[in-house]
Amino acid sequence: MDHEVMATLLLSVFWFVLIIGVFLVFLIVHWKSRRTAARLPEYAEKQPSADTSLNLRHSTLKRPNCWLAIKSKNLLTVQYALSLHNPKPCSWAEGLSGDGEQKIFVSPPVSGWILVIGSALPEPGDDVDACFRFLVDLSRKLGQVQFFSANTMLNHHAWAQVESGHVLRAYAWTGKTLWNQGKMSQAETDLGLKCYDYAEIPEVSPFGSAAEGSTNNADKVHFLAARWSIDPEDIDERFIEQEWGIVGEPSKHF
Repeated sequence: MDHEVMATLLLSVFWFVLIIGVFLVFLIVHWKSRRTAARLPEYAEKQPSADTSLNLRHSTLKRPNCWLAIKSKNLLTVQYALSLHNPKPCSWAEGLSGDGEQKIFVSPPVSGWILVIGSALPEPGDDVDACFRFLVDLSRKLGQVQFFSANTMLNHHAWAQVESGHVLRAYAWTGKTLWNQGKMSQAETDLGLKCYDYAEIPEVSPFGSAAEGSTNNADKVHFLAARWSIDPEDIDERFIEQEWGIVGEPSKHF
């Protein structure tokens, strides 16, 4: 009987220790799980989400102040027509962020259009005759050439459609009308763009601000580009990440 009692007591102690051990292991595992879960939100806050990364990429791709849209699918043909010096491959990100440099970025074809971007492009406000000659000459080489410019700070803006050396439509404003040629397009009418005649003086608000029409025009240039050809900001991001264009130095006739 003594041996049976001892065996029973030992077995009871064994099971008691085993149960306590399992319980302690469970408590430790549960505590570690809760600690890890509590740290995850803090870690997630420090890490950029997919949406944040996407927004960061978009922040580097801004709409240019001045650009050309050329009806073509041949990047090299456009490059030769522009007579660029020292051409080299260039990503979209570099091309769209290089407004401060005196270089010209030629994009790969997008929906049948090639964009030409760069602060070296001629501006009507600097010399409207030089801008006219540049667009006419380029269109003789390439066919259909469109020009867009918008400075929302000064409300200066311009747009032009030129084909095979003929100006179909052009308008440029820098506080006064510099260029108004051709019949107003349907897209301009639909967008409510205001185009003043050469001698026409727009009304100025009592507070001395710019004419309302010129302000609206500057904000709508990219809408007109989307109607006529393509808005640089509407280009699919996947295409921008995968395709490369060409960047080069402008020739003297710029």
